[in-house]
Parts: sequence; C-alpha cells; structure tokens
Amino acid sequence: MSGNESVRIAALPMPLRWLREPERWSVTDAASLRILAGARTDWFVDPQESAEATMNAPALVGDASGDFLLAVRVTVDFAATYDAGVLVLYERDDLWAKLCFELSPQGEAMVVSVVTRGVSDDCNSFVVDGQSVWLRIARIGTAFAFHASTDGERWRLVRHFALDGAREPSVGFLAQSPTGDGCAVAFDGISYRAETLGDLRSGA
Repeated sequence: MSGNESVRIAALPMPLRWLREPERWSVTDAASLRILAGARTDWFVDPQESAEATMNAPALVGDASGDFLLAVRVTVDFAATYDAGVLVLYERDDLWAKLCFELSPQGEAMVVSVVTRGVSDDCNSFVVDGQSVWLRIARIGTAFAFHASTDGERWRLVRHFALDGAREPSVGFLAQSPTGDGCAVAFDGISYRAETLGDLRSGA
C-alpha cells in the first residue's frame, strides 16, 4: 500500500495516513496495529545541535476534531536505547508532540513525553516494570493532556500543554529506533471516545 492510500482501523472513526512509512505494518483486528520501525529512525529536533531535526520514524495519523480520548496498550520489543512505541500529535515537522514508552540509556522502560515547537522539549516521567504500558491522549478545548497507566484503569498525568498552531493537529501512532537496527511495536486495545476528560489530574 502506498503512503497516499488510507488505512482503516475499526476502533477509530477516521481514516489514517502514513506520514513516513514503516519497514512493515499490519492491522491485526478491529483494535490492534503492528508497526516495525527501521534502523536509526526517530522524531526529534535536538535543542543542542542547532535545531538539527530527525523526522524519519514511521507514523500513522488521522484527523480528529473536537474533544476526544485516544487510549492504547503499547508493547515494545526493546532492543536498543530509545526504542519506543508512541502516541503522537502532529501539525507540521516543527510543531508536534509525542507520548512514548521508551527504553532509557539505563536500560529501563520509561514513559517519556516530548513537545516540539521549533525544537524538542524532552521530559522523562516514570519507570515501568515490563514491556507494556497504557498511553492516552486527551483533547480538552485548545489544550491536550498526556496520561499513562500500568493497568488501563488508573491514569497518571504526564503532561498538560497546548501546541498553539494554526490548525488542528492529526493524532496517531509511531514507532522508533533512534540508535538501534529497528523496533517492533504492538498497539492493542485501541479506544477512541469523542468526549471531554472529566478530571485532568486523576485522569478519570
């Protein structure tokens, strides 16, 4: 399938499109997606390297309007530092945000968030025991909230922010392997609800 053709996942109300295509991918059922990222793939605009940008990781996104909650369980076959499965918001290459389940330089699986407005603002959140975690993006008016959960029920607030772009960002899924030879990511239990988050801090 070419990057110009749409991808449908039954759990989502909108068609999806590839911003950058993966090595391999599959939609395995109504609420599951698999992505294999190639070697040395990432989304990052380094604030220490004169805003040097790497934007070659595979990303599958769609257009969503109004308030929503997009949640998924992410399982990553960690092999190299910064391998990650990601939920992403994208407006353009210098204006985007991602919520990652990522392997740290210390060899720990961590929830990490990045907000990029020209350059990337990178923030580590908490360590997860295992290869799976639940990630969620909530839109609340003109703002967004990132949450993560180890059980899919009790959510921790990771980040609250706005992108302040001229148009609504697309939302979707990304896999990356910035230092490695590739990374396989499974996105299961995909859930989309067109509603407003009730409580920002508790995530309920």
